[in-house]
This record gives sequence, C-alpha cells and structure tokens, in this order.
Amino acid sequence: MGTIRFEPCTLPPAAEALRAEVRDFLEAALGDYPAIERAQAWTGTDTDFSRKVGARGWIGMTWPKVYGGHERSALERYVVLEEMLAAGAPVAAHWVADRQSGPLLLSFGTEDQRKRFLGPIARGESYFCIGMSEPDTGSDLASIRTKAEKTDGGWIVNGTKLWTSKAHYAHFMIALVRTGTDPDDRHAGLSQFLIDMGSAGITVRPIRNLIGEEQFNEVVFEDVFVPDDMLIGADGAGWSQVTAELALERSGPERYLSSHRLLVELIREIAKEPTERATIGVGRLVARLATLRQMSVSVAGMLEAGASAALEGALVKELGGVFEQDIPRIAHDLIGAAPLAEGGGDFDRVLAYLTQTSVAFSLRGGTREILRVIIARGLDLR
Repeated sequence: MGTIRFEPCTLPPAAEALRAEVRDFLEAALGDYPAIERAQAWTGTDTDFSRKVGARGWIGMTWPKVYGGHERSALERYVVLEEMLAAGAPVAAHWVADRQSGPLLLSFGTEDQRKRFLGPIARGESYFCIGMSEPDTGSDLASIRTKAEKTDGGWIVNGTKLWTSKAHYAHFMIALVRTGTDPDDRHAGLSQFLIDMGSAGITVRPIRNLIGEEQFNEVVFEDVFVPDDMLIGADGAGWSQVTAELALERSGPERYLSSHRLLVELIREIAKEPTERATIGVGRLVARLATLRQMSVSVAGMLEAGASAALEGALVKELGGVFEQDIPRIAHDLIGAAPLAEGGGDFDRVLAYLTQTSVAFSLRGGTREILRVIIARGLDLR
C-alpha cells in the first residue's frame, strides 16, 4: 500500500529573515488597501504591483539567473507567497506564470523559449493563462477536442477553452491541444503550445461569477496560426507534461489561504463581544489552519530536496479546499449576521464576497472527485 508522508520542515533563517522584508514592502505598497479588495486573495489583479514585486526579485525566485531568475530556495519563495496571500496582495497578473508556466518552460521548453519568456515573467511584465478545460469535458482532460493541424511553418489551432482564469489579462496561453489521435490511447496525441493571445482568430469571452467579476473566460480559437517554435517539448508528449504542471499548483499556501481575510475579520468581529462558543469556533479554525500550513511547508521542503510530493500535494489541495469553503459557513454560524454586499462593515462585505466566490474553490486545480481519485490511487486503494 502507498503511504503519505509529511516530514516536519523548519524554515531556515534566511527564509524567516526575508519575511520581515516582505512585510515591510507590503505595508508600503498596499497601505490602507481595503479589506474587500484583500479578500480577493490571489485573484486580485494590479499590474503595477506585479512589476514592483518583480523589481524586488520575488518572481521566478528559484529559477536560474541566466533566465532572469534569482536562484533562491523554494522555502524562501514559500515565505514570499505566504506573506503576499496573508496580506491579500493583488498578485493575479503574474501568479500563473510564476507558479507553473515558468517552471514548465524550464522543464520542457527550448533554450530559445526560456530566454525569450522567462525574463519578462520574472520582471512582472509578462502574464500567462492556462488552456486546459473545455466545454462538455468536465474534469476529463484526456477528452479535449481543441485541435492543432500541421501547416507550413507551424500549426493551425481550432477549438475552445473554458474556465480560463485571467485570459483577458494574459499575453500568452499555454494550451493543451490534440495534434494526433490514437483510438487505443486517449492520452496519446496531446501537445502543449505557447499561444500569443494577440493572435488573429482568438476571441476571449467573459464568464462572470456570482458577484459579476470576470475571473474566468471562454477562449475560442478559429484558424489560429501558431509557429513551430512555440511547441513546448515534444509533439505528442503533452499528457506527461500537463500532469507535471498540475502538480505545481496543488500544495502551495494558496490552497488554504483563499478565505484568510474572512478569518481575520471574524476574529476582529468576535473580539468586540467574545463568547465561549465563538472563541472555541475560531480556535478550531486556527488549529486547522496551522495543520494545513505544516503540511504545505512539508511539501515545500520535499520540493526543495528534489523529492516527489504529488500525492501529498493533492491531499493539501483537497483538505485546504474544504477548509476554505468552511470558513464562510462557520463565520455566518458564529456571528449570525446576514452577508451584505452593500453597506455594513468589513466583516459583512468580506463574508458576502467569500460566501459567493468560495463555491469555486473546490473546482480550480482539479475537482474534489479527481483529487480523491489521485489520493486513492496513490494509496493503492483503487
């Protein structure tokens, strides 16, 4: 039977020293940034802020310097992410490229691709989106139908990508498409491409959430030309590449801090007239938060050591998603106040915001059902 291991990991002095530097930066950069804006966590967008973060050397932190990176440790990067998310900093513009697009190019991209794309990402100047999900395919990535057909000097792409976060801001998409078919192997014939979002034939349509925000998009490709040098890795190797990419987005602090601002506001609200029941309720939430943090830091330590942590990462994502969705429900139960999108104080507005947006937290990065299958298989239970 497979095993899950979360070895204790202590952040080194260099990482903890960096924490104070990041906090000072955030205090100066965000100042009186309103609570309702901070509640957006890692979906808030401010391109000027992203450039400031890049100028401090906090994007592409672990990448080689030759590509614009800074060759710092994964644990130092963890501290920066943790502080940014706890503060509710608007990191969304550079988030995807820093977390997974850049590392994907480091692993599978050509030398020319690394030199062309990684430097602007690290400076906070170039933003990416991910083209995986499609209409009518659910969470079954192997059933995608967007197709790339070979032509002189490149490929012609046709199809649709769905739930594409921040596509309306992105300069480039890393898209998983079909370049071949094999009736005996659904995972064969898939490839990844770097697609310039300014290309002719691309239409980006907003998919608004309950609040009316344009976080997700539908992206339609109609005879979009993609040059040969924008193929990532080998033709047909897309499945192994995309599964490696997904592992990058499942264990970080973003998987338990998405509702953090509400926990902060809940504590402030309860402190006005503390009761034993409310104090116990908050204590239980903080205990869960501390446990998830230890698990997530453990995974960061494994990654720093070069070990595989795909199973542990999936577990952090699954338990973190449950925690993030529980916070609005528990906050409402402890306070008894109705969420108020308009009027009210910081607690009321943040509660209203996260009550509406947290429904999506169990979808992004893999649905709950998919993650539980991954965990069960990792434990040899199916």
